[in-house]
Amino acid sequence: MNWLYNEDKIEDISQFPENTYGFVYKVTHTPTGKSYIGKKVLYFNKKTKLGKKEIAIQTGPGRKPTTKIVTKESDWKTYYGSEPEIKKLLAKNKHNEFERVILKLVDNKKLLTYFEIKYQFIHEVLEQPDQWFNNNILGKFFSKDFFAS
Repeated sequence: MNWLYNEDKIEDISQFPENTYGFVYKVTHTPTGKSYIGKKVLYFNKKTKLGKKEIAIQTGPGRKPTTKIVTKESDWKTYYGSEPEIKKLLAKNKHNEFERVILKLVDNKKLLTYFEIKYQFIHEVLEQPDQWFNNNILGKFFSKDFFAS
């Protein structure tokens, strides 16, 4: 199942504008109509150990680094969200029951978090638990707080 952005299928990272850091998305389980709003980065940095040859060719005074930072493409193509309820459905091979839509492309980390939260509040994800998989925003605001007795 591909991502949709403005009605277009997104299948490859080259289809994103050049400075895109990540995106805010909405995943909908079509049989139930329940959705989830989240964010996803396109790349991540990973620390990897240098090999013996790489360490040996280093010159200069002082201690030689033994690791380097490598930028890799994230798992955005196969990602559906971090919500446990969604993961359970995916474990049952229900990938074809989901629609994945990109709501907003973002060019930096701070704005990615801002727009994720903005969309979650606009859509009142915590106030309508029968329509949304989201059960918290930023780990600070919880749907259970709206319905506590």
